[in-house]
Amino acid sequence: MLCAPKRITTSLGISVYKLFNVYLQNFCLELILFHVEQFNQERMFSDVYDVIVVGAGHAGSEAAAAAANMGSKTLLITMNLQNIAQMSCNPAMGGIAKGQIVREIDALGGYSGIVSDTSAIQFKMLNKSKGPAMWSPRVQSDRMRFAEDWRLLLEKTPNLDFYQEMVSGLLLESDKIVGVKTSLGIEVKAKSVVLTNGTFLNGLIHIGDKNFGGGRAGERAATGITEELMEIGFDSGRMKTGTPPRVDGRSLDYSKMIEQPGDKDPEKFSYLDITKPLTEQRSCHMTYTSPEVHDLLREGFDRSPMFNGRIKSVGPRYCPSIEDKINRFADKDRHQLFVEPEGWNTVEVYVNGFSTSLPEDVQFTALKSVVGFENVKFFRPGYAIEYDYFPPTQLKHTLETKLVDGLFFAGQINGTTGYEEAASQGLMAGINASLKVQEKDPFTLKRDEAYIGVLIDDLITKGTEEPYRMFTSRAEYRTLLRQDNADFRLTPKGYNLGLASEKRLERMEEKQKKSDAFVQFFRETSVKPEEANPVLESKNSAPVKQQDKMFRLFARPNITIDDVRKFKAVDQYIEENNLDPEVIEQTEIQVKYAGYIEKEKNNADKLNRLENLKIPKGFDYSRLKSMSMEARQKLAEIQPVTISQASRISGVSPNDISVLLVYLGR
Repeated sequence: MLCAPKRITTSLGISVYKLFNVYLQNFCLELILFHVEQFNQERMFSDVYDVIVVGAGHAGSEAAAAAANMGSKTLLITMNLQNIAQMSCNPAMGGIAKGQIVREIDALGGYSGIVSDTSAIQFKMLNKSKGPAMWSPRVQSDRMRFAEDWRLLLEKTPNLDFYQEMVSGLLLESDKIVGVKTSLGIEVKAKSVVLTNGTFLNGLIHIGDKNFGGGRAGERAATGITEELMEIGFDSGRMKTGTPPRVDGRSLDYSKMIEQPGDKDPEKFSYLDITKPLTEQRSCHMTYTSPEVHDLLREGFDRSPMFNGRIKSVGPRYCPSIEDKINRFADKDRHQLFVEPEGWNTVEVYVNGFSTSLPEDVQFTALKSVVGFENVKFFRPGYAIEYDYFPPTQLKHTLETKLVDGLFFAGQINGTTGYEEAASQGLMAGINASLKVQEKDPFTLKRDEAYIGVLIDDLITKGTEEPYRMFTSRAEYRTLLRQDNADFRLTPKGYNLGLASEKRLERMEEKQKKSDAFVQFFRETSVKPEEANPVLESKNSAPVKQQDKMFRLFARPNITIDDVRKFKAVDQYIEENNLDPEVIEQTEIQVKYAGYIEKEKNNADKLNRLENLKIPKGFDYSRLKSMSMEARQKLAEIQPVTISQASRISGVSPNDISVLLVYLGR
């Protein structure tokens, strides 16, 4: 028991009584803080979470939503709750192959398609002049609304908690994850953890000869996790990405640029009817660099971190910086620049195609020489950022790490680039983290089932030494993996997982039923020459001499749905069955590409037989002396699960697979 002393005055005139009171107050404060800290440790996170998701970018947001919607008690930890699902680079979703991924995420029950629709300011279906396997939806987004809509959706998601802080370490017991530790020393327990750190792991931002730590402009880097993972035994590397300047749209002269409007009849991403196509759109614009612009940029190359050796990591091959384009394509006297508005109401503009890490004065001088940018005002300069990643060959197809049980990686930590690639990995990691906790079978997608399956298989099987970006050319079954049929392919799977609602499944089944019936109508219904030939001749297509099935005529390359609707029976069928544009489009594709689709299905079935040939876990490849040394090393490193996966590993030849098959046969 502390007793107050008598009122004694020191030689300095200070009351000992007052000194004691100060001491007592400090002591009590420390005691209170100690108990508060103990309370935080023991009470703030009293329950063991099923899933903790670290990072709230596109991967983290999808991972958290998936795990929570599957019934797992989930915690989303991020350094800044104001920046959930922030569009760090261009304000757009979708594009070549990326649009297919967003459709797949939506079909499985993810949120990216919904948010893309609610925050869109422009819609375009790219590659419409090509076959449907190449059609790729893309939206220009309102950057602020995109992040806001994501946050509001997450806040409405049951089983999901939020916490703002930096995760600086992992809690392990042997080779199993049991939680995370924050920079304040708070320990949060969990049965599984999903790391979606984006560009924040030891992030270093470069602008000319200046550099400073950061995971994104205005935000600090995340430290501690890389070093801890390397101590466990993980391999890590460094990658680079960049972003262009943002400028004041009021300072631009759009009359000198080429307008890029949206589609006249815009569609949307989500298959749900809760979102609607745009009725109003904002245009983008296009302009070009010039030899003068290139010369001005070259003057700063000696101060560029790309060329003076300060940046040693590899950047995205298919989204190079403007200085890289000038250097690599010296024969080109101009490059396209797309001028993209950042939202409905803001004047901020994104200069797509001018990604750079040159000094800010060089950026400004060069950009002023671009047509339409003569009076440009900067909001912020472009910059490059280096960050840590972990080669994805260290993962299973579920995105769980091979070294630590219950630990999952998703997004740029795996060496990918792009919102869509990250979001799809987050969705799959969240699903599998939840399934693992619930002690259910893992969920994976094959290469003939989804672009998501292609993406993950490429990462796990082949790895990547540069930022990986999805293209339609990466998918050998792209005729099967179209953006229009993602719901047919994946909604039943999403429903079985508990992500896609029964209403969504019923809507998909109704669409499929109507489409199949319409295709059958064309197979069974005939048309007479006198009705068919005027339509065929108007399209310079050979006339028929006798009655023929509509399916055969419709399958001709130059005959469209608008042409066959001139046949009375077709238009009558559409009206009587109240067919919407989605069903009509799906039917046209099924008719016109029936031969190609059937051929790809047969090829996929043949290769999928190899997926059923399992390789025993921990198989010792060193015993196969007749196999090449490179193949043995690659197979031992990646540890493929099936013969099919083994056949896709770089450096493993058909002869090596034959040796493996013979040995397994024995």
